[in-house]
Amino acid sequence: MQFGIMIIGDEILNGSRQDSHFNFFKGLLQQHGLQIAWVQYLPDEREPITRRLEQSFIEDLPVFVTGGIGATPDDQTRQACAEALNVPLVCHSEAIKFIETISLQQGDSLTSTEHLQRAKMAYFPENAAIIPNPFNNIAGFSIRQHYFLPGFPQMAHPMAKWVLNEYYQSYFNQQQRAFKAALVDGLPESIVGPLMEKIEHQWPVIKTYSLPSIREDVAEDERNHHYRLEFGLKTSNEGCALLNEAWAYALEQLQVNGAEKIIELEKSSEE
Repeated sequence: MQFGIMIIGDEILNGSRQDSHFNFFKGLLQQHGLQIAWVQYLPDEREPITRRLEQSFIEDLPVFVTGGIGATPDDQTRQACAEALNVPLVCHSEAIKFIETISLQQGDSLTSTEHLQRAKMAYFPENAAIIPNPFNNIAGFSIRQHYFLPGFPQMAHPMAKWVLNEYYQSYFNQQQRAFKAALVDGLPESIVGPLMEKIEHQWPVIKTYSLPSIREDVAEDERNHHYRLEFGLKTSNEGCALLNEAWAYALEQLQVNGAEKIIELEKSSEE
């Protein structure tokens, strides 16, 4: 099963903060035998968020959305989601109770400016469900398999774990996946490409990949002539039984085509 990841925040796009969500979601999903289908970064602007959500709601994928669900003017995600679905923002009865408790604990009356500002974070698109926030009890929300989380990793990451356990446990580790990979010196992709096509034609359930790099262990004026590729095969389910056969053929053909050195890897970068 695959998931989309939508990461919202000017601070990430302008580089003032480093994104920590991608690596987290990649690891979390892989831990359960799930995959990332796509990742997109968006600014704190309602129009592009709305436009992307409109498209995403049409697609048949669950999506994690991080960022922009606070109560300040630069937080536009709640409003964009409501516009994308053409529904109003409404006060969620359970979410507002959490916020009322927080306000009272901090000594703010329920008519105070502080509470009324805080209460904006309980307004979600109509028919949304809450996502519990164990960090400070200010909920996120979900609607149509889209899961809206705060930008703070300390909040978003445990909330994402809750979402998977609550809604997707039946999909955990349902797909067997297998990989083979090697570093290959001396072959450009122009030679490796036809081999990749042959492998995918002969074993349609197996996918190939090639990641080129420039070798740093040779003189700079010779680097144009020294190619290094991470070459690999990846497959799932019934293709796993065919992987060793296809890999043996791939290694043989790499040598036939003039590979200077082949170093098999214990782990593929695609894993």
